[in-house]
Amino acid sequence: MADTKHADRKAARLAREIGAFAKKHGGAEGQLAYLGQTGTRIVLVGSDGTWGDLVAPTHAVAEAAAGKAGLTLHESFDGEFAARVRTGPYEWTRMAGIQIGGPANG
Repeated sequence: MADTKHADRKAARLAREIGAFAKKHGGAEGQLAYLGQTGTRIVLVGSDGTWGDLVAPTHAVAEAAAGKAGLTLHESFDGEFAARVRTGPYEWTRMAGIQIGGPANG
């Protein structure tokens, strides 16, 4: 019973965060990605191309949060959905830093 209440509270909190992201970015859609024992990542893509993510402790909590927030979910992060993502300077320097020893982000 306590676990169910905790999961419900976590889903409600994540749903509020999803809603805030969607409001800030003109709407949002998402995709759930398993992270193994760590949980499930909720990848968000705003209507303006901004992206972000949240981590839920379980897939069930991620699904509940998405449902409470009214988030449209995609089966995979590819095609038209992935093409909506717009990257900025941070992402490009971060990717360069990981790949070829580019500038550090700090």
